[in-house]
Amino acid sequence: MVSTETIPTAPDAYAQWARERRETVTAPQGALSLVLTHWSAPGEPPVDEAVAREGHPATALFTRLQRTDIDTGLPQEGYRIWRQDSPAQQAFEDIERYPYDPAWVLEGRFELVDEQRVVPFEHIKDAGATRGLPVSGDLVFSVDGTEYRLNAFDTVYGGTAKLQLVFGDRTNGAETYGAGRFLFLDRPAESRDLRPGDSVALTVDFNRATVPPCGFSNQMNCPLPPVQNRLPFAVRAGEKRVRFADGFTL
Repeated sequence: MVSTETIPTAPDAYAQWARERRETVTAPQGALSLVLTHWSAPGEPPVDEAVAREGHPATALFTRLQRTDIDTGLPQEGYRIWRQDSPAQQAFEDIERYPYDPAWVLEGRFELVDEQRVVPFEHIKDAGATRGLPVSGDLVFSVDGTEYRLNAFDTVYGGTAKLQLVFGDRTNGAETYGAGRFLFLDRPAESRDLRPGDSVALTVDFNRATVPPCGFSNQMNCPLPPVQNRLPFAVRAGEKRVRFADGFTL
């Protein structure tokens, strides 16, 4: 029997990914809904939820978070308030993006460097200070015959172990979000068995490049591309920038 099941094309899969991205950022806990991020003083106890919710409707979401203070090394307790009636949600129109381009699907590799390696990343709200993020390996790929090696840090995204690439390129500011873009890749299962210096094949698809959460809410504190992750050419693939209604700014 001949199967009548339609196999989605790469552009179709890209269109589906774009729809899912829109659903993600507009969700109750999507980046557009974030209206407040608050941090207690280092070493101080967390703010009571009832106090944090003052002035917000009962439908607002409340979440807690923690970090280490850069200056003192003490733990910091924080919370966030998420509202689907946020100004950003009301003004949001679309995420502008490039058409799917197979030329930006690059066959590269993940090379393990050191499971314990920590690399300093500057964050958009830290006034030039840096926070160490776990970067166990590098993404290595070639463009026009030149090899590039970028730091991608280890994270969990959507419940799956990922490599998060924070990169810049020549489109930033002119065509795409000025502070750079993100790219999440599944960390290869085989990487668990690698030793430093070993590598495993990995596809780097820049069509999945995204505007970072700080492009949707000014209450996010996104990592910025380090010098070694700033590509000297234009990557015209993936998301460009967020389009809001005329007159709205974050």
